[in-house]
Amino acid sequence: MRVVLSSGPATRTREVAQRALTVVGTLSLGYCLTIFLGAKFYQSSEAREFAKELRQQAQKKSAALSSISLVPKHGVVGSLQIPRIGISLMVVEGVDDSDLKRAVGHIPGTALPWGSGNVGLAGHRDTFFRPLRSIQRGDSISMSTLQGKYLYRVVSTNVVGPDDTDVLYPTGYDSLTLVTCFPFEYVGPAPKRFIVRADRVVSAQ
Repeated sequence: MRVVLSSGPATRTREVAQRALTVVGTLSLGYCLTIFLGAKFYQSSEAREFAKELRQQAQKKSAALSSISLVPKHGVVGSLQIPRIGISLMVVEGVDDSDLKRAVGHIPGTALPWGSGNVGLAGHRDTFFRPLRSIQRGDSISMSTLQGKYLYRVVSTNVVGPDDTDVLYPTGYDSLTLVTCFPFEYVGPAPKRFIVRADRVVSAQ
C-alpha cells in the first residue's frame, strides 16, 4: 500500500525559509557586485581624467603648484603605482567609507606628496590594498600628481594595533606610509593594521 505524506506546517515553513534565504543571497550578491562595479567605474573614469589633466599641463608647460596646495575633501590627490604587485590606483582626499569604497584615501593631517613629511594612505585589505600582502622591502612605489611625480622605496613592513597611530607621525624626512587592516584573510573587522613604510628617493619632477 502506498502512503502519501501530506505537506504540513513544518514543511511549508522550511520552504518559505529556503526561498527567503535565496532572495537574501541574491540581493547580497547584487549589492556587492554594485559596489565592485561602482569602484571599477570610478577608478577608470578618474584615471582617464587625471591622465588628460597631466597631458594638458605638460603641453602648457605650467609651473608646479605651490607645496602648500590643498586638495578639497573627496577630491583627487593623484595616482599610486606599485608595479611589482600590480597596483595602479587613484588616490582621493579623505578616508570616509565613501572614499575607501572607490579609491585609496589620503589620511587627513598627514603630508601631501608635494610637501615635506610623512604621507599617509589607507585602503581596504579586501579590495584595493589586497596586493600589499605580497609587498617586499626594496619595492618601488610612485605617486603621480599634478604637482609632480614622486618615487619611494619600501624600507619596512610591520603589524601594529589599531590604536598605534604613531606610524603616521612626522618622520623628520620625506616618507610614505600605507595602512590597511590585518590579517588579510580575516573574516569580519580585522583586529590589527598592516603598515608599509617607504622613503622618498626622487624629488618632484
